[in-house]
Formats: sequence, C-alpha cells, structure tokens
Amino acid sequence: MIRTNLLALAAAVSVTACMTAYSTAQANPAETLKALPLAYADPAQPGLPQTDMIVTASDTAIVITDPQIDFLSPDGVTWAVVGESVTELGTVNNLEALMKAAKANDIPLFVSPHHYYPTDHGWQFEGPLEKLMHTIGMFDRKGPYTLEGFDGSGSDFMPQYKPYILDGKTVITSPHKVYGPQQNDLVLQLRKRGVKKVILAGMSANLCTQAHLYELLEQGFEVAVVRDATAAAKLPEGDGYLAALINFRYVANALWTTEETVSRIEKAS
Repeated sequence: MIRTNLLALAAAVSVTACMTAYSTAQANPAETLKALPLAYADPAQPGLPQTDMIVTASDTAIVITDPQIDFLSPDGVTWAVVGESVTELGTVNNLEALMKAAKANDIPLFVSPHHYYPTDHGWQFEGPLEKLMHTIGMFDRKGPYTLEGFDGSGSDFMPQYKPYILDGKTVITSPHKVYGPQQNDLVLQLRKRGVKKVILAGMSANLCTQAHLYELLEQGFEVAVVRDATAAAKLPEGDGYLAALINFRYVANALWTTEETVSRIEKAS
C-alpha cells in the first residue's frame, strides 16, 4: 500500500517534466539558483547574527551523505518525490563539483552511506520515513559481506561519483541506519585525521544531512552546509528542503553555494 502511494505521487510531481528539466538544470547550475522559488531566498534583514567558517586545508574535510542512486537518479525509488528538488537545485552536478574540488586541492573526502541489510527489516518499530524506506526496498543490500546485486542498484553510488569515491583515498564510513552518524564511525574517522571543520553536503537535506549537521556540531566541529548540493522530498506533509534550509540558517556555522564553496577551497589550498 505504501509503495503504491509513493508511486502515485509521481503523477503529482509530473515525472516526465521533471526528467526533462533534470538535464537542463544539472547543466546550468548558475541559472538553476536564479530560478529557485522565492521561498528559498534568504531574508533581506536577518534576525540572527551572521557567522562564517574559514576553510583551512590542514583541518577541513568534505563530508557527503547518501550520494546514492535511490536518492539522486531518475532510476531511484524516491525520484517521484525528490526529483523536483534535485533538479531545481542542480544537486547531482554540484555534488560532483565538490568531490572534484576535494581531489584537486587535497581536501579529505568522507562519504557516509546509507545501507540496509536483510536483518534491518526485522525492526519492531519504525518512524514514518523508516517504514517507507523499508517497504520500498530503499538502499537494500544482500548483506554486509557481499556485493552480490550491489553494482548499479539503488544502494550503489551514482556512477559519475565512483572515480572520486572509489579512488582508495576517500573514507567510506560504515553505514548509518536511520539519519545521523551516531551509529557509524564518521566522527572517529574525522578525529583520527585531525579534522576540525566540515563542509557538509548530500542527501537528504531534512533527514540525513540535517541529522549529520546536528551531531557534528554537538561533537565540536565547525560545519558549513552547501545549500545547493543537497535536496529533499516534496510531500503533502511539506517541502523537506525548505524545512532543512530554515534549520541550516539557524545552526550551521556557514551556509554556502557550491560555487562559493569551491572558490573557498581553491583559495585555501
């Protein structure tokens, strides 16, 4: 029933039109930002003090959450509800631009993926999104010690990201299971490499990205969020990206565009 409801939402967001816009938006990130809904614009007169983060090559890393097919590809199981947001923000190309900048400027790259194994389907209680993900088989893998059926599956990384993620230098953490990194080794891996500042991006804005932001802040890291290198679902319950953007403004040390982030990285190297 839940799977049917999710698929039915495809009609509401007009998947065909979304996929047509997808290629255009991904190719023109600057134009994409100009065309974003006014609801996403920053306030003309902020009510909060404005803060920033200085990128220093010696202790700054990029962390990307869930750069996987199920979130970012028209072939993914959530495209019917996240596709519009991914398209209008230019998320796919923006994430690749961050990865490319990391490699070109020797900034450590960390990926915090989301995987579910058969045993994870034995949970006795779930929240709404957990229940949905398990029902539609999102991020499913055969098991923790096998890659059977993994290549090209929804749980796999987007193909264009693999040269950056699978280069033997990117740190791929153990998978997180709900939203935050409390149950994986991200913080340990960052600490062991002397990282104090994090540039955060990935999917989904109001879920895993936001949860990673909160935990990293609680752990004492400075965190800048890349506002157009993320996206979120649009559902009757609300616009996930707008919800996240508001919270990013409230708590992140900095909130940048991809273009600004790449420029800061290049100047710091």
